[in-house]
Amino acid sequence: MALVQSARRAAGPAASRLFSTASVAAAGRSPVAGLPKALPQPAISSLWMVGAAAPPRRFAGTAAVGGVDVTAPTATPPPAKKEESEKEAASYWGVAPTRLVKEDGTVWKWSCFRPWDTYEADVAIDLTKHHNPATLGDKVARWTVKSLRWPVDLFFQRRYGCRAMMLETVAAVPGMVAGAVLHLRSLRRFEHSGGWIRALLEEAENERMHLMTFMEVSQPRWYERALVVAVQGAFFNAYLASYLLSPRFAHRIVGYLEEEAVHSYTEFLRDLDAGKIDDVPAPAIAIDYWRLPADATLRDVVMVVRADEAHHRDVNHYASDIHYQGHALREVAAPLGYH
Repeated sequence: MALVQSARRAAGPAASRLFSTASVAAAGRSPVAGLPKALPQPAISSLWMVGAAAPPRRFAGTAAVGGVDVTAPTATPPPAKKEESEKEAASYWGVAPTRLVKEDGTVWKWSCFRPWDTYEADVAIDLTKHHNPATLGDKVARWTVKSLRWPVDLFFQRRYGCRAMMLETVAAVPGMVAGAVLHLRSLRRFEHSGGWIRALLEEAENERMHLMTFMEVSQPRWYERALVVAVQGAFFNAYLASYLLSPRFAHRIVGYLEEEAVHSYTEFLRDLDAGKIDDVPAPAIAIDYWRLPADATLRDVVMVVRADEAHHRDVNHYASDIHYQGHALREVAAPLGYH
């Protein structure tokens, strides 16, 4: 307790001090302890970061949406006694979250991703790419995906909001499974992964963000939630077994799944353009995550999600090709930098 109290007294005045833009710019020209030398390049903007009860730390050159200041803890202020206790714990452990404030004065409310995690989707990506099955494994993978699409079409029909939620709960599984398998293999064999662990886990997180976005647009019914639990459990175990037996086959399946996802979102866009689905304003989480304009609509969201799926299609077909050519993934650099 004595350590905590002394830390609070020492950090008290400094913790409330804000830094000027000039100070932040100066910080960007000199190395900052604890920061990686290379930070995301697009939409560079200066940030202010202040710990809950520690001297302010300045981070420059961090990607942000419209500029964000970080000034205080993220959570809504609790009652005074609880807040005092939390501040004491934060000052001792030094891992308190920071509060981000946009240039327009609004608070950055997303704790699941930060401004430097956002990006602009490549909507110009080629949506027509298709891998023609060349081997028996390719044909089995293609047939498997096609056979899975029929019951989905029958169940959801043209309710694309709920269909997207089902699709994303499944699509977020392969990246996590493959990333975990490669992670454990890297530890067992004392070898690098070539960046593939990070690439695959980023894919899984991106698919999860798709789900969080569509949850703002359409709420699934109770039996649809039950179906998600059953399908996800079955698919997780099936994909894990598949990846352990044949990574090239598993990646090929995901490549074809993503091709079907691109097709599904294209149909979604057609119904939006035809007026069969209301083009409602885009959820706030989508505007911040993909750096969309403030007046973005559901159509804009579907466009960027479709672009993400096309990128995942390319990555997984590429990974499968690497295996078919007799190489391990770690021997070829992963396509990092999209997300």
